[in-house]
Amino acid sequence: MTPKPFAVDTSLAAEALDRQELAAAATGDRAAFERLYRRYFGRLSRFLRRFNRSPELIEDVVNKTLWVVWIQAADYRGEAKVSTWIMGIAYRTLMKALRDGEPFATEIAIAQAEERSAGSARSDPLMDPLARSDPRPEQELRDWLAKGLQRLPEDLRMTLELAYFVGLSCAEIGQVMGCAEGTVKARMFNARLRLRNLMPGLGGLDAKSASAIRNQQA
Repeated sequence: MTPKPFAVDTSLAAEALDRQELAAAATGDRAAFERLYRRYFGRLSRFLRRFNRSPELIEDVVNKTLWVVWIQAADYRGEAKVSTWIMGIAYRTLMKALRDGEPFATEIAIAQAEERSAGSARSDPLMDPLARSDPRPEQELRDWLAKGLQRLPEDLRMTLELAYFVGLSCAEIGQVMGCAEGTVKARMFNARLRLRNLMPGLGGLDAKSASAIRNQQA
């Protein structure tokens, strides 16, 4: 299906506005930065929620990310979309927080956040493309897929999350994760291959049945 011209124009207009306000922020224009902040706070929160469910951690990472945007606005060179550049900062900030073991990034906080956000996350069509009018079969599929994703190595899981749930291209994923586009494509291939082997078992099939199904699909 060919994208509607209006949708393309809207995307281009949003990017132009982002660039204009980021450039203004680079000169010290606080009002421009505040507009950028308000526009990206919720968007970054939804983005980071794909990787961690702790609301305290997410809020902290978003604030640190936008602080970096403010102090490094002049470093933006326009080689990527502003949104991709900001998401890259958010991704690296989150990875650092997890490596450093932020005290509020606990399993309890994550479990509590999952309970609170379950209803709203399922109703967000932008971040949950499986949402439909009848939630039951799709919810089972979401749960099944989530189990598979959680069993992937971190780099493979996040590559798939960025591609299929955030909607980034391979080039954009490379910019966010700081790796070559070819590396992203290799990770996509390996992730899909591993999921193909994992999913039947998560659905209750024994190894023999799963192997028979894979042979039929081959």
